[in-house]
Amino acid sequence: MKRNHIFAMAVCGLAISTSSHATNGINLIGYGAESTLMGGADTAVARDTSALNTNPAGLAQVKGKLMDAYGSMLRTTDLSHQDARNDQHADNRYVMLAGGGYAQQLENSPCTAGIGFFSQGGAGAVFKHINTPFGTDDEMSSLFGIAKITPGIGCQVSDNLAIGGSISMIYASIEQKFFYHTPPTSSFAGFKNKGVDTLRFGFKLGAQYKLNEQWTLGASYTEKTELPLTGGTAKFNYGSAGVAKYDNLSIKGFALPREVAIGAAFKPNADLLLSAKINWLNWADAINDVTTTWSDTSSSFAPASVVNVSQQDWRNQLVYALGAAYTYNDKTTLYAGYNYGKNPVPRNNSNALLAAILEEHITLGFARKLDETWKLTSGIEFLLPKKVTYDSQLFGNNTEVRNEGFFLHMMLSKQW
Repeated sequence: MKRNHIFAMAVCGLAISTSSHATNGINLIGYGAESTLMGGADTAVARDTSALNTNPAGLAQVKGKLMDAYGSMLRTTDLSHQDARNDQHADNRYVMLAGGGYAQQLENSPCTAGIGFFSQGGAGAVFKHINTPFGTDDEMSSLFGIAKITPGIGCQVSDNLAIGGSISMIYASIEQKFFYHTPPTSSFAGFKNKGVDTLRFGFKLGAQYKLNEQWTLGASYTEKTELPLTGGTAKFNYGSAGVAKYDNLSIKGFALPREVAIGAAFKPNADLLLSAKINWLNWADAINDVTTTWSDTSSSFAPASVVNVSQQDWRNQLVYALGAAYTYNDKTTLYAGYNYGKNPVPRNNSNALLAAILEEHITLGFARKLDETWKLTSGIEFLLPKKVTYDSQLFGNNTEVRNEGFFLHMMLSKQW
């Protein structure tokens, strides 16, 4: 039976995936409505509670008290797997995200402290009806979620310079299912993994420097955070031989990458703000070899423990972001942005469950003051079409994955 495990683990190495809404690798292009609607060009602009997860120095711009609550809905229009037997769209066409934060200027201090909750990544892809190479109709799915609780502080240390830092408590989890109801063969057994998760800590540092009334520079550094997923269980379906249950499942080798971002903001006049950012993401160190371990089984027909190492070999990524904010009148601000980051996933490690192939994003939106304290920000993010053709050991040559869609973003803010 060992060969069954070996084949299933090779598939598992591809199926351990990122979210279907992953954009800059497994990261979103922005956090909070203004950050996102300016295409993620936020390093030199950050000025609401999303600064906790973009550039903590921006918290120093918050005077008094500020509360943000945001939600996003993703509609995938073509998250698809295609091979000689299939041209299937993922069944989970909608994904909901939420987050928010609170920040308050400290009394008699040039510092503002805050705490926020952020959806860093998540959702995944679910294909309920794939025509398998074994002549059956079965499910393949991978659901991966990453969320953060992030306290931080930003301080105005001089008239021109602000610095800040934040610490994140990061939670991640994965659940998977791969052809579990397909009868086993000499080289295959379907499986399902569930319950693996982790709780880790990370940090971010940032600075903003105002050169003059028109120019502001920004920079941030984010340390790598390992995400060793443990504590799960798994089942392999061996048909008439029975189901082998493993009480200890771990998946190690995933991490949020080390990041270095630099940015500049320019105000040519009182109504227009232009911003740019370059962000380096060290994916080559974050997602390389992924080790899956199944152990602790009472099944006599299955190995006591099995270890598989799957090479992912992600490439480092440079993300370029451009954004604009235009004050239309005293109550309304208009936003636009563009974000580009080359797909970090090697072609032959692609998979419909590994949907981190998107490269280009266009954003449009607005903010509207409802009264003296309340503001509504909303807009749309277009995930422009991207497809990758690759050779798959399981599905054959010229297998294709496609991804495109759009986000609807909304944030309600109160400042007092």
